[in-house]
Amino acid sequence: MIRRRARAPSTTAATTSPATAEHDKASTVAKHSLVIAGHSTSVSLERIFWEALKASAEKEGCSLAGLVARIDAGRGRANLSSALRVYAMERALGRNRD
Repeated sequence: MIRRRARAPSTTAATTSPATAEHDKASTVAKHSLVIAGHSTSVSLERIFWEALKASAEKEGCSLAGLVARIDAGRGRANLSSALRVYAMERALGRNRD
């Protein structure tokens, strides 16, 4: 006897709720190219993290690249994408590490 898995129901734009559409937009990965300490690099993060980092940079009166460079300088062995996500979450939770 052959057993087959049931297929997941297909999703269409007509059945997508506004909340789901907003979540999908926020969780979409976006790649940004930056110059950090004189070196060009690209970082891929979900859009919601880029929004949080941009807001932090604006609040701190620096550029996004300047904020990323500061996080990069203090990240230790963590990869840059992870360090940026942790920084954004710490800010969102009210945990300032500076």
